[in-house]
Amino acid sequence: MQAYQIQDTRDFMKKLLLSETFDTFLLSEASITTFATFHINGTFHPEYLHDSELETAPPEKSGFTLWKRVRPFFLELTKGKNTPLNFRIVFRLAPHNIQALLLKEGIRMKPEEIDGLFLNIHYEGSSVNCVSGTSLRTFSLDKSLEHAWDSMLQKFFRQKEIPFC
Repeated sequence: MQAYQIQDTRDFMKKLLLSETFDTFLLSEASITTFATFHINGTFHPEYLHDSELETAPPEKSGFTLWKRVRPFFLELTKGKNTPLNFRIVFRLAPHNIQALLLKEGIRMKPEEIDGLFLNIHYEGSSVNCVSGTSLRTFSLDKSLEHAWDSMLQKFFRQKEIPFC
């Protein structure tokens, strides 16, 4: 687990809400407080969509929805003359990306042993903090996956030009 203080809140918010920067992450859950607090569960319900909609944007096999599906709704909740009091977003890495990370880093762990690799984003007032997290379905003292995930997130932030400390 690693904590990151985002250095440029304004730029980060643009990347989070107005661009495709985080669109490949799955949304586990989110909450935002404006005039009221709104909670979003990222569980995907394909029965809501028509067959043609499912063909053009099939659901993730994980059972969670992609951030790109929720981002417009979340953005709508942030609009107005006042900024949100706070929000919290929990992203999770898609299973195919977890598999790719395991292979790239040579980690001898089966994908089914991993419950999730998470990126927790917390906005409060004028600052944004991100915290990485791993969840395993089996007990392990091996921290190689945790270190690889932290390294991948740091690389992601650098590639997307998101300054952090």
